[in-house]
Amino acid sequence: MTLLLLGLYLAATGVLLPRRLAGSPTLQARLQARPALGAALWLALMASFTVALVLAAHHAVEPAAHDPAGLIGLLPHTDRPGPVVPHTHDWWQLSAAGAALTAVLAAVGARARRARRRHRAVLDVVAVRDRRWGALVLEHAHPTVYCLPGRRSRVVLSRGALRLLDERQLTAAVAHEHGHIRGRHHLFRLPADTFALLLGPLPLARLGRSEVALLLEMAADDAALAEVSRSELASALCALAGSGAAPGHGLGVAATGVLARVRRLARPGGGRRRQLGWRIAVLTLPVAPYLLACAPHP
Repeated sequence: MTLLLLGLYLAATGVLLPRRLAGSPTLQARLQARPALGAALWLALMASFTVALVLAAHHAVEPAAHDPAGLIGLLPHTDRPGPVVPHTHDWWQLSAAGAALTAVLAAVGARARRARRRHRAVLDVVAVRDRRWGALVLEHAHPTVYCLPGRRSRVVLSRGALRLLDERQLTAAVAHEHGHIRGRHHLFRLPADTFALLLGPLPLARLGRSEVALLLEMAADDAALAEVSRSELASALCALAGSGAAPGHGLGVAATGVLARVRRLARPGGGRRRQLGWRIAVLTLPVAPYLLACAPHP
């Protein structure tokens, strides 16, 4: 029975909910009102799916090893009241699975850091620092603006971007990149990218990765609005729309979802309502599979 419940939960979180969240304009608008919280919700959904998958694998290997014991079954037990051990889920097995997933996450993060470090070393040689914009200027005709996040972050402007954008548009683009750096958005991207690497065909992996990327761009847009107007930021996005993705694991100002972001900027700015329900979901989703597996049932 527990394995069946976990299977249904995996289908709901891995297929049904992602399609619902990504396909509903109403839900998308609510998540985009607080984009950082929306990205956290997608990551919580991925974490919940991962926990449920580990629990389902455990129950598939040892289907009769545990007796559902309600919420008290979440706590480790030292006594053995009968031939069946209370529902402690063999914490060492789950810890080993968590360590393996953490190792994969660390490996993907290390690869991204190495790519950024190599790119940064090249930029420090070939680019020129512009003190006015606090950025490195790359001698390239193609207009692009992006940042390399991390402890030694860089904002990069191409010479083509300096020629294409006016002063206010450049201010908007640079402020957007600083929003990425201050918000440490690359740390949000890392688990989403790792999840997509491991479970690419799954709707949660495919849709979640793109939605997290879009929501983080919107969060950086909101940070830029502290310095420029909506129209100035929208005009910078449109001007740079053809610049493409940022190289070397960077975050580009116009690399993701330009049309959706411009439409959002065109909407009235009073939609930042309190999102208590989404906050509760972010906190409870990762532990929901434990509650499901430990709940007493016939």
